Amino acid sequence: MEIEHGWRSRRTRRVLIASVAGAVVLGGVLVLLPWGGGDAPPPAPGPAALARGAVTTGVPAALGDLAVLIGDRESHLRANPLDGVSWAVLGTAYVEQGRRTADTANWAKAEKALNTSLKVGAERNPQALEGLAALAVARRDFPAAKKWGERAAKAAPKRWTAHAVLIDAYTGVGDHKGVGRALDKMLELRAGTPAVKARAAAVYRDRGWREDAAAQISDAAAAARAPAERAAYLEQAGRLAFERGDLQGALRFFQEALRTDPDQRAAQAGQGRAMAALGRTTDALTAYQAALAKRPSPEYALELGELYESLGLGQAARVQYDLLRARVRGAEAAGADEELVLGRFEADHGDPAAAVRRLRAEWERQPGTAVADALGWALHRSGEHEEALEFANIATDGGKGGGVRSALHVFHRGVIEKELERYGPAGRHLREALMINPHFSPLRAPEAERALKELGEPSEEGPPGE
Repeated sequence: MEIEHGWRSRRTRRVLIASVAGAVVLGGVLVLLPWGGGDAPPPAPGPAALARGAVTTGVPAALGDLAVLIGDRESHLRANPLDGVSWAVLGTAYVEQGRRTADTANWAKAEKALNTSLKVGAERNPQALEGLAALAVARRDFPAAKKWGERAAKAAPKRWTAHAVLIDAYTGVGDHKGVGRALDKMLELRAGTPAVKARAAAVYRDRGWREDAAAQISDAAAAARAPAERAAYLEQAGRLAFERGDLQGALRFFQEALRTDPDQRAAQAGQGRAMAALGRTTDALTAYQAALAKRPSPEYALELGELYESLGLGQAARVQYDLLRARVRGAEAAGADEELVLGRFEADHGDPAAAVRRLRAEWERQPGTAVADALGWALHRSGEHEEALEFANIATDGGKGGGVRSALHVFHRGVIEKELERYGPAGRHLREALMINPHFSPLRAPEAERALKELGEPSEEGPPGE
C-alpha cells in the first residue's frame, strides 16, 4: 500500500508540473505561454463551446452556435444520461433558441431537460433552477419565474445570473421593490460587465431614467465581445431611441445590429417600425415580413397588421391578425401566456369585452405595468371609463411602478380623460404622448393629433426634457 501511495504521489506531482508547464508567474500575475514551447496559439473555441459559454453566463448566443451546442449535448446525453450539468445546459440552450426564434416547440423540450437535470444532477442545482426561471419568463409566466428564480438565488446567492432573471420575474408580477433589490444584488456581484449593464439599462428604462438607460446600453454594446451579444444590445439601444422619438438614431442601431448578426430578427422588426415612422412604407413592410418569416411573433404580427390598417389595406391587416391568433393558440398549447398581446389585439380590433375578461384575469395573476395599461384601455373601449382611468393612472404613475415614459400609455390616459370630459388633463397627456414620441404608432399617433384638435389645442411641441 505504501508503494502504491508513493507511485500515486509521484504521478500526481508529474501531472501538476505538466499542467503548469505552459505558465510562469511574473509579479504575482499568471502569464500563459505556448504549450510545448511552440509559437502556435491554442485553438479558438468551437461553436458549441462559444454557445455553452454564452448560455451559462447570461449572454445572448448566436443561433448557429446554439444549434451546434444542442446537437452536441443531445449526442452526449444519449451516452451519458445521468449527466445533470449537461441536461441543464441543454435545457437552457432550448430556452434561448426558442426565445430567439419564437418557436414554442422548444418550451416542452426545455422543461423536460431542466427537470431531468434536477432529478439526476447535484442536490444544489442552481443552473437548472435558473433555466426553469428563464423558461417561465419566455412563457410570460412570471409567478413561476419568481418561484424558480428565488430558489436559484437561495441555492447559489453569489450567482449574479439568478438575480438577473429575478429582475424579469419581479417586473412581470409588479413587484417594483423586488426589482430594486435584485438589481442592487446583481450590481454588487458583477457590476461593469456588458450583460449586467444591459440588464440595468432595462430597469432604468422602466423607471423613466432614459439618459441612464441609454448610457448603460451604449457601454454594453461597446464592450460586448461576441457578435450575437453586441447585436442584442444594439437592438435594445434601438428600442430606447425609438421610444424617445429619435427615428434616425433608432434606425442606425437596428441596421448595425442586423449587420452584426443577420439572425437578429427583433432588430429587423425594429427596422420596420422606424422606417414606417420615417415614411419609408415599402421598406418597412419588407422588413416586417422578413422578420415574421424567421420569427413569427404575435407582437410583430400585430404591429404589421396595424401598419397595413393605417395604410387602408384592411384585407392585408386581417391576414396578420389571423396569424396573430394562430401563433397565440400555438404558444398557449406550449404553456405560454399570451393574454397580454391577445387582450391588446381584442381591445382595438376584436371584442373589447373579451379583452377585459382576459386582462382582468391577467391582472389578478401578474399585475405588471403593461397589463395595467392594456386593461385600462380595454375597459375604456368597453365603455367603463371611470375604472379605465384607475388602471391608466397605475400605468403612468411613477409612484405605482408606471415610471416608464411610454407614449402609448400616456396617450391611453389622455383619451380616457377626454371621454370623461377632464379636458385639462386630457390635453396635457395627449401633448405629452406626442412629445415623448410623435410617431409612437401608425394608428394612434394620428388619433392623438385629432383628439388635440378637437380640444382646440396645438399638438406641436419642442422635444421633451429628459
